[in-house]
Amino acid sequence: MSAERLPPVDPVCGMTVDPASPRRHRYEETEYVFCSDRCLDRFRADPTAYLGGAGPERVTAPGASWTCPMHPEIVRDVAGACPICGMALESMEPTGSAENPELADMSRRFWVSLAFTAPLFVLAMGEMVPGGLLAGRISPPALVWIQLVLATPVVLYGGGPFFARGAASLRSGHLNMFTLIATGTGAAFSYSTVAALAPEIFPAGFRSPDGGVAVYFESAAVIVTLVLLGQVLELRARARTGAAIRGLLELAPTTARRIAPDGAEADVALGEVEVGDRVRVRPGERVPVDGTVVDGESAVDESMLTGEPLGVMKSVGAKVSAGTVNGIGSLIVVADRVGAATLLSRIIGMVAEAQRSRAPIQSFADRVAAGFVPAVLAAAVLTAVVWGFFGPEPRLAHAWIQAVAVLIIACPCALGLATPLGIMVGTGRGAQLGVIIKGGEVLEDTRAIDTIVLDKTGTVTEGHMELLDVVADDAD
Repeated sequence: MSAERLPPVDPVCGMTVDPASPRRHRYEETEYVFCSDRCLDRFRADPTAYLGGAGPERVTAPGASWTCPMHPEIVRDVAGACPICGMALESMEPTGSAENPELADMSRRFWVSLAFTAPLFVLAMGEMVPGGLLAGRISPPALVWIQLVLATPVVLYGGGPFFARGAASLRSGHLNMFTLIATGTGAAFSYSTVAALAPEIFPAGFRSPDGGVAVYFESAAVIVTLVLLGQVLELRARARTGAAIRGLLELAPTTARRIAPDGAEADVALGEVEVGDRVRVRPGERVPVDGTVVDGESAVDESMLTGEPLGVMKSVGAKVSAGTVNGIGSLIVVADRVGAATLLSRIIGMVAEAQRSRAPIQSFADRVAAGFVPAVLAAAVLTAVVWGFFGPEPRLAHAWIQAVAVLIIACPCALGLATPLGIMVGTGRGAQLGVIIKGGEVLEDTRAIDTIVLDKTGTVTEGHMELLDVVADDAD
């Protein structure tokens, strides 16, 4: 049997590419496929830069199972960070665990940062506190040092992941929102730190009329804390979409009662059951495998698959599916499909793949973001130049902080997150309601639906009967 063919890999960014992609270039009798026009242009300009071993790490393992939630074309065989957006890669294998290490880490960083940022903000804005309670109580030099002490753990610990992702974006050439966050907060914190430790090295243009050098520790700390809050909210939204998959996984039993060739029965882990094994399904239990009934008769609740509330009678020769619920009878089933091959596992895999799928509108958003970030960087430089020449005194200080403000305010967080989160929430909620959506493209196409055709009652039922009302008989 021949080995499974792996999808082509973009030699510039390392992403897996659709084999049907029209972006192609032949070099030295080899045709290469690209994910975007930008990668194609960069390769054409200097192919040897990407073929001489200096290019990105390539996926060679056929069992690669880590992908980016925002860029599903990124596939890796080990956990790590996405080379495009810097987000932590997620396992492509459906899991029943609700734990999210990245959410726990970001939550911890947020609460630590908030604890330091709150007093820092109050101190920095002391003159604005009602009643002037803080005015004049702390000398300006001492106030600057206190701000440095409070801001350092926020920027270095809380903002650590953002600086790592920003640096990775510069190395890979994929500028993103973390590029702007790292550049802006890093510039504000670095400038303020130097101003606190060595104010005498600043020229007169950086000094205020009283001779002091303005610091912006609170700006860097507040920005880091707010971005951390955004990350926590986003990760929580992603975690909620995984509830649909966890709900489906809970339908599959973890054990099966296997019947040995000598007739002895024992409960074993579901992973030990193989095709051809006989298993007993007792009354009220979920069927552990896809198989064929060889003994017994019972009604099986298949509402998880069909939506029909009434049980379906199963006798010798009938097929049963994993996750369905046996009624009052006992069945002996020969396993035809086990593990990932069962119908339930394939449904779970379909939901997981749909959540990672890419809608056509996301490609448009990525193209906009690719040009947006360089434009923001250019706008920040232009802002610094204009304020440096025409701004109020001290001009250089104002130019620096206004450039930083442009970098932060223009951060395209929503541009990168809205589409993938919309797909994840939509497909996850659909799965909870029994609607399996095949992917982002299908979800996007539903906007044009004006007619729905139903083939059976199970499609629109709750999957179980319910007593709605009791009417008393007036007859004596």
